Amino acid sequence: MRRLALLPLLLLVVGCASEDQEPAPIPPSTSSLAASTTTEASPGATTPGVTTTTVPPTTTTTLPKLTGLAYEEVAEMDFPIHLVPWDAANLVAAKEGTVWVLEAGELSEAPVLDINEQVRNDGEQGMLAIATHPDQTDRLFAHYTANDGDTVVSEFTWDGAGFGDERELLRLDQPARNHNGGMIQFGPDGRLYLGLGDGGGANDTFGNGQNTETLLGGLVAIDVDDAVSELFSYGLRNPWRFWIEDDLVYIADVGQNAFEEVSVTELTAGTNYGWPITEGRHCFQPPSGCDTSGLTLPVIEVQHGDAGTCSISGGIVYRGSLIPEIHGHYFYSDFCGGYLRSFRFDGGEAVDLTDWTEQVGRAGSVAGFGVDSDREMYVLADEAILRVVAERAE
Repeated sequence: MRRLALLPLLLLVVGCASEDQEPAPIPPSTSSLAASTTTEASPGATTPGVTTTTVPPTTTTTLPKLTGLAYEEVAEMDFPIHLVPWDAANLVAAKEGTVWVLEAGELSEAPVLDINEQVRNDGEQGMLAIATHPDQTDRLFAHYTANDGDTVVSEFTWDGAGFGDERELLRLDQPARNHNGGMIQFGPDGRLYLGLGDGGGANDTFGNGQNTETLLGGLVAIDVDDAVSELFSYGLRNPWRFWIEDDLVYIADVGQNAFEEVSVTELTAGTNYGWPITEGRHCFQPPSGCDTSGLTLPVIEVQHGDAGTCSISGGIVYRGSLIPEIHGHYFYSDFCGGYLRSFRFDGGEAVDLTDWTEQVGRAGSVAGFGVDSDREMYVLADEAILRVVAERAE
């Protein structure tokens, strides 16, 4: 595939930092979820509570002893943005507006969906995520930016050779070119969930973070059969990636100038994640103090400057069979930092916080993650699809 000079633009706008005053910390007792030990991170230092390890946690298994994790490059690709299972194979979306089959480590010779000409591929805009229907493999859903800047979620139907016959489910005007959100994923209720940012700019320019009269700044639930959309939860700045597992949702929300965050909550309508009242676990408006009653605060935050952090890229909960020692770990990275970190959510807290970067190395600009048809984990960097594999004692 051809190389695209997209990295500087994407890097410029994804973090969307500003020179605002750093917000004040919120006492842990004001959170509706228990705080993790990452709350008071220092720039340039390992986040407190994150253990750098070369010896993974032990678990009962008949496999040889796990000595570490590693990256295995599966394929080169210009900005792979999302990878999802599809029958016995997998589908990979590229930011330029194409979708390819990945099977047995090989990409298809041609895309099975090519809407490049109707996608604005600029900065944070482009093909942003895909999802396959949980029961019907001939139905593919895509979230992309139209040429006029609108957010579009559409369904495409398999015709035996590729996906076509677009059916538009949602079209939404975007006031700016950043904070367009990204992820789509089906929930246990059969609806398709979409993450949307606050409309762009800085400091919640358009006032959408706490506005329940707009779909911007929240998770949106879409009935894909009736093409009906509704705001499900709100108070998000730019939920580029989230992950739904059973009745829990893990939301990696991109921060502004100080903190990236991951919230873990029950998938419950009406949840308010705090933006722009809070950024991470800190007051943002006003920075000197705020009322956090009724807000759901993140279980971890990562301060800008920690290992190059600028824009968090979540993340999946690992449920594959090849590395049972990391079952239940939620993995995440950062577009600038390129590290690999994880935690388990247990008892309302983030526990077993682990930094795997020393083992796997830095992947470059990480845009997201994916799981294949065997539920194994992939990291999607700016020029490569990487599989996370086990290293075991011989």
